[in-house]
Amino acid sequence: MTAITDFFVMGNPWCMSALTLLLALVFLAAWKAPAWVRNIGVIALVCGLLFGILGVYQMFSYMQAHGDVTPAVIYGGYKCVLVPVTYGIIILLISQITYLCQKPRI
Repeated sequence: MTAITDFFVMGNPWCMSALTLLLALVFLAAWKAPAWVRNIGVIALVCGLLFGILGVYQMFSYMQAHGDVTPAVIYGGYKCVLVPVTYGIIILLISQITYLCQKPRI
């Protein structure tokens, strides 16, 4: 079982810190500005996708510089790329659930 800190390091600490800040903003917005909850969740998803694309770019740059790369390295790179994307999707789900729970019923 992998610890959460391992995922945090695997997904690039700067990117994961930005996404964690957006998660904290979702909870703060749920308390102070409920209309912003969905928007912050969408921003988290877009940031997660952007960080994933930047990770793919970094992986391809490494493969170009080193030439012959084993499939294990490529699969490990894809695994690291998917961490911020998955975290962004989880933050979006949390924001959507929070928005639905707060939405007034008519």
